[in-house]
Amino acid sequence: MPLLSIETNQRADDASIAQLLKLTSRALAEQLGKPERYVMVRFQHNPDMLFAGEDTPLAYLEMKSIGLSESETGDLSALLCRLVEEELKVPRDRIYIEFASAPRKLWGWNGGTF
Repeated sequence: MPLLSIETNQRADDASIAQLLKLTSRALAEQLGKPERYVMVRFQHNPDMLFAGEDTPLAYLEMKSIGLSESETGDLSALLCRLVEEELKVPRDRIYIEFASAPRKLWGWNGGTF
């Protein structure tokens, strides 16, 4: 159900990416109170990104989940910014996060929907 996409202009080696994916998967499951078996995290390196007219380290995240409420986004933003800053060395003020709540019938899995 929860899907986190991380896109950044920062290069990272395979071990660092794997560590980031594991940390964020575990942290999201805990923060959202959902089984980790439903959490998906993906990473994309995109060198062609600019923020505030500069190509210094930056990241764009998309966080989608069934039933995500506005009251959860502040804590999620703090958590995700901390993890990306620690693991990718992207300053918090160079991270945008888009949050979206998906209706159960519009999220497919295992040949059906939730």
